[in-house]
Amino acid sequence: MSLQPKAPECYDALIGLGSNMGDKQANIARAIELLCGNGDIHLVRRSRDYRSPPWGITDQDWFVNAVAAVATGLSARELLVRCLAVEDAMGRVRLQKWGPRVVDVDVLTYRGETIDLADLKVPHPFIEERSFVVVPLAEIAPDEIIRGKRAEELARAVDRAGLVAISK
Repeated sequence: MSLQPKAPECYDALIGLGSNMGDKQANIARAIELLCGNGDIHLVRRSRDYRSPPWGITDQDWFVNAVAAVATGLSARELLVRCLAVEDAMGRVRLQKWGPRVVDVDVLTYRGETIDLADLKVPHPFIEERSFVVVPLAEIAPDEIIRGKRAEELARAVDRAGLVAISK
């Protein structure tokens, strides 16, 4: 009997999560619970939590960020709607672009597709520039191709100033 190598776990989308208000790590965990709560989205794996400095508007508290790989039969738009519903359920108020938030839940990738709609851009813009996205993404999906480059390669190239893994 020969041993077969274990097949990689399949996922349909990579979801970025961030929080810089309240219990940030608990907010990330709760967002994942809510995202998967209806049974039509399944968590395949998730990155560690990372502490990161604010991006865009820097005069605010530090963030906790993570990336989750999920399997789902939902379309990209339906997945976006679910992500926004999770944000709403957790009390996110959009007062300022890149401002403080209880939770941010973004569709980063979806089945290798490129989507360019007014309300949904996949791969998510700025992935390559944001260490707090590409480093946890590469941790769980190093071979994911984003605009022609492997996530692992993008993570090696990004400025990691201030980014610290805070969970195992």
